This record gives sequence, C-alpha cells and structure tokens, in this order.
Amino acid sequence: MTGASPARTVVLIHGLWMTPRSWEKWTERYRAQGHRVLAPAWPGVEGEVEEIRRDPSRIAGVGLREVVAHYEEVVRGLDRAPVLMGHSFGGAVTQILLDRGLGSAGVAIDSAPVKGVLPLPYSTLKSAWPVLGNPANASRAISLTPRQFHYAFTNTLGEAESAAVHARYQVPGSARMLFQGAFANFHPRAAAKVDFRNGRRAPLLFIAGGADHITPPKVNRANWRRYRKSPAVTDYHEFPGRSHFTLGQDGWEEVADYALDWAVRHDHGSL
Repeated sequence: MTGASPARTVVLIHGLWMTPRSWEKWTERYRAQGHRVLAPAWPGVEGEVEEIRRDPSRIAGVGLREVVAHYEEVVRGLDRAPVLMGHSFGGAVTQILLDRGLGSAGVAIDSAPVKGVLPLPYSTLKSAWPVLGNPANASRAISLTPRQFHYAFTNTLGEAESAAVHARYQVPGSARMLFQGAFANFHPRAAAKVDFRNGRRAPLLFIAGGADHITPPKVNRANWRRYRKSPAVTDYHEFPGRSHFTLGQDGWEEVADYALDWAVRHDHGSL
C-alpha cells in the first residue's frame, strides 16, 4: 500500500480551467501518508479561484512553453527527483518534462495529447468548441459556462452537483494553450512535441476515464501507443465510468492510490 511506502516528493500539475485547488483531496491524502506534495499553479493562475475570476487578464496569452518552463524550474530546484502527476493539460506537461529527463516516474491522468496523437473524437471537439470555435479567442482567457462544464468535465454527475463543482473549481483558461494543443500536428516545432522513442526517460503511466468527454480512452490509448518503440516503461490503465473530473468524482481515492502505488513501484530515482 502507498501508506507503507518510503516518503516521496510528488509534484501535481493541474490542467486548463483549473487551479491547484483541483488537487486538494489528493494533496491531503498523500500528505497524510507522509509524502511531500507540491502543487504549483500555472503562471497567471496563482491565487484563489474567486480572485482569478475577478481578474482573468493575467491568464490571457499564457502558452504551453511558459507553463512547461515554470514546472521545469520547480523540479530542477528540488533536491531529488519527484514523482510527476499531471491532469488534462498537466498530463501533456508531465510527458514533456519526462522527455527532458526530469522526474523519477510520471503519471498522466486524462492527458491532453501531445504532437503526433491523431484521434479527435466528437466529444473532444464539442468540449473544446466554446474556445476553438472563435479564432479571436486565441489571446483571451475563456470560461466555460456551467452547461459547457457539465458536458466537458462532469458528465457523470447530476446538474446540481456539477454546478457546485463548477462554482468551486472552474476558472477562465488561456485559450492559447488550447489552440497550441489542437493544432500541434500542423506545426513542426510545436510546443507539445516529445521524442516518443526516448529510452532514457522515467517510467510513464497513462490513466484514462471510461466516460471522459474531453480526452476519451481512445485519445489516451493512442498517446500511450505512440511510445511503443521506446524501451522505457510505458503503461496504461482505464477506470470505467469516470469523467474528466476524476480528481474529485466519487471514488477518486482508488485513482489516487493506484497512481501513486504505480509510481512508487516504478520510481527509478532519476533527475
């Protein structure tokens, strides 16, 4: 069990439309087991949810390169290699950091795809369309309405419960991040590019939710399979019936424990 494992440093990387608050249950659980847990905010997403909503201008224009550089600085400043866990776009950031030789193990949860991952399911497009549907959004910070959030994040919840989740966690997100991810396959120097053949990176686990609308299992499996020619450990696990809000949806403890148990078992202590 995770609680009996030697203490680790765990760096949690949140996704678009979220803040470190999205990890609050995982942070408490891991710390109670004796682990050191860091959940830094993206540049421009520092502070409380309510404060960010009042002034989202600082988020507008933040891109993937800036986010990756921020977390790279955090990780390189640690005295030992941490376990990296990222949710949604944080999963893509985790993949990029591992490719750069950082981290002792990585877990990409409901991961946004990196360059080279081709499937684009209808539910993914519909979830992102409130942003991608207007090219003028590219330099803006865009919120999801409660209805849009319900479809994209919390489709397994009732309307009232979804509205409560939206009120607690959702913040405007940098549309630039979403445009960079969506069009990565059309740019040879895309910020979301990794070396799928890299055999020196730390072990990587993909966790998918069977009911996820933003990044359905088809997307996560396609991302996982791109690493098949790498000798580095790359695993995949799917939790049936889980939405994109897997960090807080009932039963989140099972996902949190599986993620950390896997990372501890595969931790190779590199930085």
